[in-house]
Parts: sequence; C-alpha cells; structure tokens
Amino acid sequence: MTTTDIRVAFDRAAQKRRSGLLRRFLRHPGGYIPLAIFLLIVLVGILAPLLAPMDPNLVDLGAAKAAPGPEHLLGGDSTGRDILSRLIYGTRTTLWGALITIITALIIGVPAGVAAGYFGGAFDRVATWISDALQSIPGMIILLVVAAGSRNNFELLMATVGVFMVPGYFRISRSQTLAVRGEPYIDAARVSGLSDGRIIFRHVITAVYPPVIIQTALTAGIAMGMQAGLQFLGIGDSNVPSWGAMMLEGFRLMLTYPLMLLWPSTALGLTIAVLAIMGSTLAELVQVRTPRPKGRRADAAASTPSAPATGAVHHAAADSALRVENLRVIHATPSGETEVVHGVTLDVAPGEVVGIVGESGSGKSQTVFSVLDLLPSTGRSVADAIWVGGKDVGRATPKQRQALLGREIGYVPQEPMSNLDPSYTIGHQLVEPLRRTHGLSRRAAKDRAREMLLRVGLTDPERVMRSYPHQVSGGMAQRVLIAGAISGKPSLLVADEPTTALDVTVQAEVLELLRELQAEYGMALLIVTHNFGVVADICDRVIVMRGGEIVESGPVDELFAAPAAAYTRELIAASLDDADGRAALDRSARTTEVPA
Repeated sequence: MTTTDIRVAFDRAAQKRRSGLLRRFLRHPGGYIPLAIFLLIVLVGILAPLLAPMDPNLVDLGAAKAAPGPEHLLGGDSTGRDILSRLIYGTRTTLWGALITIITALIIGVPAGVAAGYFGGAFDRVATWISDALQSIPGMIILLVVAAGSRNNFELLMATVGVFMVPGYFRISRSQTLAVRGEPYIDAARVSGLSDGRIIFRHVITAVYPPVIIQTALTAGIAMGMQAGLQFLGIGDSNVPSWGAMMLEGFRLMLTYPLMLLWPSTALGLTIAVLAIMGSTLAELVQVRTPRPKGRRADAAASTPSAPATGAVHHAAADSALRVENLRVIHATPSGETEVVHGVTLDVAPGEVVGIVGESGSGKSQTVFSVLDLLPSTGRSVADAIWVGGKDVGRATPKQRQALLGREIGYVPQEPMSNLDPSYTIGHQLVEPLRRTHGLSRRAAKDRAREMLLRVGLTDPERVMRSYPHQVSGGMAQRVLIAGAISGKPSLLVADEPTTALDVTVQAEVLELLRELQAEYGMALLIVTHNFGVVADICDRVIVMRGGEIVESGPVDELFAAPAAAYTRELIAASLDDADGRAALDRSARTTEVPA
C-alpha cells in the first residue's frame, strides 16, 4: 500500500466516523452513561403526571417541614406541599425552559453566522457588531425588565435568555464557515453552477454542525442554571413548580430544614453535569483522530515482520554523507498498521548529487522524512542502520537526532510560502536558528544571513530581511529557504521537491543554484522529485521508487541510455519532449559562436 492509499484510507475512515457519530457516542463511557442519566431525567419530566404521588400544589399544613417518610418520600415544604411531586414537575419546567432557549439561539445564531461567514461584506460587519453588542449588554438587567413587562411570562423570559446565547452560536458558525469558504471544493461547486443556498446546505453545514452540537449541550446547562437563578430571585409564577423556586425556599430555611435545599440543588447539579460531560465527549468524537503507533524506533522491529531490502550502497559507511540500510516506514491507520516503505537501502557520498524519483505516493518523501526524523505521530521507521557523516544514528535518541538538523543536515522543503512563518520577518527566521543552533551572536548571525542571501542571488539582502513572507515572490522565498538550509554549512543537503509551485524559468534558476552551492561547499545533495527532467539536469546518480520500493538505481547517463525496469522507461517517456536538453543547447551555442 502506498502513501496515497493511506490518505484514501484515512478519508474513508473520516467519512465513516462522522456518519457513525451516534454509534461511537453510544460506545464511549462518557457518552452512554450521562446520556442514560439525561434520558431518565427527560422521561421523568414527560411522565410527571404519572410519576408524581400527588398534586404538586396540594397544601397539607400537617406536612409542613415534614421529614421524609412513607407519605412524603422526600418530606414536605414550608406550606406542606410534597417535595417529591414538586421536584418531578419541576423537571418538566426546567427542561421546557432549556428547550426554548436552545431553539431561539439556534434559529437566530446559526443562520446568521453561516450567512455572515459565507457572504461577508456589509452583512458580516453588521452581524458581528450586533453580536458584540449583545455580549456587552448586562443580561440580568434586561431579563428583569422583560419579567416586569411581561408579568413573569416564563416562555418569553427563556426566549430572551436564548437571544443572549445567540453570540456563541453566531461566532462558532461564522468561524467554521470562514474556514471552509475558501476551500477548492467550494470554488468547484460554484463553477459547476450550484446556487449559494445549495452549497451552504450541502457543503458548509457539514463543517458547522459538529461544534454546534457541542455548543448546544453546553448551552442547555447554562440555560438551566440561568433559569434557576431567575426563579431563585423570585421571578416566575409561584404556583408553577420549578427547581429554582424550590432552591429559594430551601435557602430561606437552610439552617432549620436543609433537606429542602438539598433535593433541587442535587437535581440541577446532576443535570448540568451530565450535559457538560456529553458536550465534552462529543467534542472529542467529532474530530477524526488517527490512532497512535506503539513505537517509532527500532525497538519495535521485533513486532514487525521483515521485508527484503531493495536498492544498494556504493560507498563505505564511514565515507558516506548518508547511508540508509533496509529502511521500513510503518503508519498506523484505522484498520491497523501499514508498511509504506519496504526495505529501502541507499547512500550518498560527499560531493555527490543523488535524486530519488517516482510518482506521487511512491514513498520517496517518507524515506526522506525518516532520515530527518520528521515522520508524523502516526508513523515510525525501522532500519538496520542510518549513517550520517560516517556515524550510525539509527539508535540515537530523538534529541540526538534533532541536534543533527541545521548542523550536519540541511533541509529545503517544498512549497516555500507554506514553510515561512507569516508572523515574523524573513530576517528573524534566518537569524534565530543561527543564534540558537550555532551559538552565534546577533551581529554575527545577521552577517551570516546577509552573506547567504547574497550567495543565493538576492541582491538586496537588507530589504529581504526586513520583509515578511507575503512580501516576496515564490522564487525569492525558495531562495530564502535554501539560504537558511546552507547557513549552517551542512555536509548533507536534502531538497524535497524544491521546484514545486515555481514557474519554469524560476525552476531552472533554483536547480542551477543548488548545483552551484553543492559544488562550492562540497556537500552531498539528496534531491526528491517526480520529474525526470530535474534528475537529468542536476543529478549524478538516480534512484527510482515505486510502491515504497526501489525498482532501479544507477548513474544518470547509464539509466537514461538503457533503463532496465519498464516503470523507469515509462517515467522517462512521460518526461521527454521534443525540445533539446541543456547539454544539447550548450553544444549548439558553442558551435554557432562567432570568434571575435
């Protein structure tokens, strides 16, 4: 299985997991336990007339402040009403109020947030201003005004609470919509002729609903707390049983009859707690998490079956800038561990340029990431030996492997604009590693950075160092990354698709620069590419990979002249065109040159 297959597996797993959110929730202890308790509470509220032993408003003066007993299981309140009956009917009141709050907040907050995030413009600015204004208004004062004006209308009060919950839904919906609005699949949907409404319902809502579910669980708990707080202040109809009103009465008699405060407080606290736990569990489950591998180093080799090595070495280990023996890379997937690189063996000598070429998903980048110890958390590498600068680092600790980066090994990543931090100037990003890794003073680090920028062909290093990444072109950004990689004067330079996303003329300049720097500093250069044209232009030796294995390797001239593997012939045929190569163009220029 290739790395492309792994991506497909993860995508399928993501769809399966999201579609089975309820199933996974019901299997999680933090899901089914609080859900069972909450459903029991809801059932009590729905069946209140059947479960309550008597009318909650029935006054029996003989049962005033009565202790729990056979007739009144939880006792009687200050006027002789049955506490258990009022507690059961209070469940219905509390749940109904929370439902009104949630529906109000959802109906207003989610559509407004999605519309603001998707359409932007004036509506976004106005809606955001209103959301901020709502958060700045003292809600309790408004609720007291509404209570006085509506004669304690319960439904209107809870709807008002819902209005104050709108900003939470608005901000979540807006931020999630902004995150997906610029995705290529949204643009593709627009180009295909889908209306904005259909795009929103088919593509945007799928990204919005997971955090909205979490927010709803939390909002329900907040609404119950606010409802109890209002009733605790005496707002509401005294004839309507509610937990807040019971807590108010219990608070007044707390010193003489504490049980009156205990029962409604326990019911409210338990309900809010189970909602909070369900919200936390949902927050964990809506994210598609990848399984963690049990180990990342050679100590796990015993648990992994061995695979035959592919490739060969051409230099002694002590004389190699890099030597990898029988490297395997294993990734954890939802269906188990999968090996994506199978027994790769290669080496690079000082002053040599070696290219690893292959189609996307062939395992070439995974091989390089293993050398750099930059595999993701789902991956681990196992090798018989990894030699860097004549030393075996295969059994080194992560800290020791990290110490090689920037010193023995320089790295030029692909997509230069994505590998420069937009928050800092280019100068800061070049100077800081030199100070921390090489211990240079600030002045010396700046001088080294200027020198490297000049060496890579940037004629105004002062302006470049003051610039932020968005203020330079892609070609300049790639030169900056090359300058950063060689500033530590490494013995091995690893370039992973260094010409990706660059136009043809800039690609040629970058390749020429890499060749010049490699010759000048005597570095070993390991370049990863899918383009045989790059290999022919710059490499001394080439390694062809497919499906995580090396299918062929050898000097560039020999391999181009007589490729042994059918796959290599296909790659070469796909890369060739009718244009002359650089060598042919140089010969033509020399033959047509007129002597002075």
